[in-house]
Amino acid sequence: MTAENHNGELPRTGSGRPVPRGPVVVVGVLVAFIIGLNIALLVIVLPTIRSTLGLDSSSQQWLISAFYLAFGLVLVPAGRFGDVRGRRAIFVTGVTAFVVASGVAAFASHGAWLIGARLVQGVGVGLAFAQVFGTIQRLYSARERGLPFGAVIAGVSVARVSGPVLGGGLVALGGAEWGWRWSFLVNVPVGIVVAFLGWRLFPVAERVARPRMDVTGAVLLMVGLGLVWLTQGEQWPGWVRWTLLPAGLVLLVGFVFWEYRYTRRGEPMFTIRLFRFRSFAAGMVIATFYTAGYDGIYYLMSEYLQHGLGHNELVTGIALTPLALGVAVSSVIGGAKAGRMGSRLVVSGLVLVAVGLTALLVADLFLPGPDSPHAATLPLLLAGLGGGLVTSGVGGGLVNAPNLTVALSPVPQTEGGSAGGMLETGQAFGGGLGVGVVGTVIFASLDQTDNWLTAFRLPVLVIVGLFVVALAAALISLFFPDRARPRS
Repeated sequence: MTAENHNGELPRTGSGRPVPRGPVVVVGVLVAFIIGLNIALLVIVLPTIRSTLGLDSSSQQWLISAFYLAFGLVLVPAGRFGDVRGRRAIFVTGVTAFVVASGVAAFASHGAWLIGARLVQGVGVGLAFAQVFGTIQRLYSARERGLPFGAVIAGVSVARVSGPVLGGGLVALGGAEWGWRWSFLVNVPVGIVVAFLGWRLFPVAERVARPRMDVTGAVLLMVGLGLVWLTQGEQWPGWVRWTLLPAGLVLLVGFVFWEYRYTRRGEPMFTIRLFRFRSFAAGMVIATFYTAGYDGIYYLMSEYLQHGLGHNELVTGIALTPLALGVAVSSVIGGAKAGRMGSRLVVSGLVLVAVGLTALLVADLFLPGPDSPHAATLPLLLAGLGGGLVTSGVGGGLVNAPNLTVALSPVPQTEGGSAGGMLETGQAFGGGLGVGVVGTVIFASLDQTDNWLTAFRLPVLVIVGLFVVALAAALISLFFPDRARPRS
């Protein structure tokens, strides 16, 4: 099945055929799976990388942050370039860069080499992923986008389920020296297939006048976001952090003013006026704070299971499977219903997340230690933890795809890439925010109590607060919808 573009003409592949919608979504799911897999795999193989390359704590942090940072920074510029210059070439360039960087990472001999490769990996998948959202925006009407968005989000969740098992298996087969290297090499054949499919299926540039690109806007946005992101690093002295933060905020304010000015004489990097739509503005808040809460849960449970209860990485990954599976299944369901239910699904999903978090907190309050006279109730309480994770996961899956559908409904097709990139940037930085805040609270609590059962509770309350902000935005979108009709 195909769809018309904004000029009433069918978007075309390089062979001149209409772009097929279903196969393009499949490619998008594969890209999403690659992104989720490379995040999940690194969590598992990081201990062996640390011992093999002798990484210090700062290098470990950068190894994780480099991918998120590069990915988040390029989404909006990449989406806008795709809107204006065509998506196929940018998609294939991004996937090719990712494949090359993966091969380079596999043969790294020191930390700086590997961190540099991770940066290029993030840039590559950021370039590609922005084209996925822009293409879905072009090929599907506003009411149809929920299902493809849900399928793409499910791809990330499936990767989070399979990543720990795959990573543990690769380390077991390849040993300390080669196991983690294979975790990068597996990207190469998959990436080659995705690049080939993208070249065959993604739309080529339309034969229309190409406006001048807003390079200044791209630089202001990327540098501003980068400086704000860097303040999350624990390796900076206090005075450096408080220098970077205001500098980044000033550049972001400058970006807003520049985009307003540039709109009068060209195609801006991002149309600031889109924030006049309550659905888009609320969607941005939801994307940021929901992802902060979700990644906060994932990080909290990972730390709790490994360091609080003493489980290894593989067991931890398996224990977190209910959370990711819940998201994967309900993302498809939520996507299918998004066109009809919209913001009601987002609100319902966030309420379910709150119920799941309450179950986690109650189970932890009554969780007995190994020497407790009530230790016989441990299986029941662990089931409560599992039930809380499942409920939170199911609720979370009902948030993402409907939120994207509602937020992008007023966005013109010609700006779908940059608008989708902005929402994904909010998610990327929200994830970093959630992990940073929750990690800080965890270790501050441990310094005070040195008791994981006690230290578990305050981060849960912080995560609840993040979801409450997202819920407030969802309620505004539900009860105060845009007056303007959504654009197809």
